[in-house]
Amino acid sequence: MTIFDVLSLIGGLCLFLFGMNLMGAALEKRAGSGLKTILSRLTTGKMAGLLTGLAVTAVIQSSSATTVMVVGFVNSGLMTLRQAINVIMGANIGTTVTAWILSLTGISSKSLLIQLLKPTSFTPVLALIGIIFYMTGKNGKRKDTGMILLGFATLMFGMDTMAASVAGLRDVPEFQNILLLFSNPILGVLAGALLTAIIQSSSASVGILQAVASTGQVTFGSAIPIIMGQNIGTCVTAMLSSVGANKNARRAAVVHLSFNIIGTAVWLAVFWAANLIFRFAFVHETVNQVGIAAVHTVFNLLCTALLLPLTGFLERLSCRLVPDGEETENTNELDERLMATPTIALQRCRVLTEAMAATSFRAINYSLKSLQKYDGPDAEMIRQSERDADHYEDMLGSYLVKLSACSMTARDSTEAAKLLHMIGDLERISDHAVNIVESAEEIREKNIQFSDEARRELSVITAAVTEGLDLAMTAFLHDDLKAAALVEPLEQVVDTLKDQLRSRHILRLQKGSCSIEAGFVWSDLLTNLERVADHCSNIAGCVIEMAHDSLDLHRYLTEIKTGSPEFMERYNAYARKYALVTNK
Repeated sequence: MTIFDVLSLIGGLCLFLFGMNLMGAALEKRAGSGLKTILSRLTTGKMAGLLTGLAVTAVIQSSSATTVMVVGFVNSGLMTLRQAINVIMGANIGTTVTAWILSLTGISSKSLLIQLLKPTSFTPVLALIGIIFYMTGKNGKRKDTGMILLGFATLMFGMDTMAASVAGLRDVPEFQNILLLFSNPILGVLAGALLTAIIQSSSASVGILQAVASTGQVTFGSAIPIIMGQNIGTCVTAMLSSVGANKNARRAAVVHLSFNIIGTAVWLAVFWAANLIFRFAFVHETVNQVGIAAVHTVFNLLCTALLLPLTGFLERLSCRLVPDGEETENTNELDERLMATPTIALQRCRVLTEAMAATSFRAINYSLKSLQKYDGPDAEMIRQSERDADHYEDMLGSYLVKLSACSMTARDSTEAAKLLHMIGDLERISDHAVNIVESAEEIREKNIQFSDEARRELSVITAAVTEGLDLAMTAFLHDDLKAAALVEPLEQVVDTLKDQLRSRHILRLQKGSCSIEAGFVWSDLLTNLERVADHCSNIAGCVIEMAHDSLDLHRYLTEIKTGSPEFMERYNAYARKYALVTNK
């Protein structure tokens, strides 16, 4: 083996790893909502979790990535530890798909049909189609499909390059001696674990083993311990990912490690004990790429069959290894591990934004009630809700900015932009809730009395604002365009009411039927109520604009106010509904 062969091996390995990462990322992005759908249907059933892990790993071509996702889900409260165990087992089976794909490089036959199945025959065609899709694609899906094909072509070219560069090793006695060392089960397991831990991908390390096996010098006796060790080495990624996570997330990583160590120890002992008794002839036979894929699959199926009935034992073992501490579990925080799967991370952002909306809307509704009957505990709840909304805004804003830099589908990018715009309005609504309850406290402390007419007027505008809040909440939670379309006409009615109420109050001041102090509080209340209605309009407008893949609220508001019969009809209906009664 010359220095040029070594350079070719390094280049092929780099292309192989790059292609695998490229294809996995593109597959993950292309799957997008599909991954979200799979995970949303996850149940506590063993088979459901197992099939979920298998399907997700088969899509993204990496059990390490799936396990890191699982750690993030457990850390964020999206998945229980028991569910995580089942998904991890499924991920170990799903990762065997890659080995079968890579085994295509070992096909050899004079048949034209068989020759066409070799990657060297169809990979160039896939690369051509991929670059055409990527260069000409006007939408994300076409580009992502092109990236998948390019990633696969790069991976296969890298695999072929590695196989060609090590071909000369078949005649090197020293290489054969090294491989004989791995027939020792302990050394074989350690070698497989070390290689996988370094490159952090069992699929990639199995691919490298398949490339080496193309020399015809790797036996089943050497390959089996190495493959078992590769399953242990892939746990490094999840263990590193669990650093800094809560105890259940760390337990999920420990389960992954325990599953692979126990499976390797049991089946390695069974295999070598059986070999001592029956003296299997195939142990000394050379293994090809297909044989390695078969061993990899059978081993992972056997591990799952052994430990699937023992999920309770694995859960208890992880709880013993990671005991309960004094840490406070916080499942509301966003986990950056989820950014490895932007679609899932965005779904988590959506959930927390909905929680923020519920917090802000509860605060504003209670603050409006405080104008009728002040309650001290409710006032403290409103202030705490405002602090919670501030925390949500800081957390979600920072996270969504980072997430927006990730590779996402056009649909997910639109959703991220919508959430970024909405959290500001939701936070401001909670601020106005505090302002309103402070006005209620001032009314109570200074014993300010509004006239009967002023109280009736206040009930009219608060009813209009309350309806606007309900419509905005419905529009956001359910992407309800009909509800969203009603908010802006209602907001315009609130604007009109604010001007009318301010003018009427000035007349009462002039007549001496209202105090100066009451006038100040009245003005503050009207300002806060009108601004709450404005923020409801922004939320509804954002829902409508996002449905049309745009985010130009100024243009939207201008268009619907000018020459829109539907807008005027809705405005007039609300104007009649919230018309002020004129005292005679």
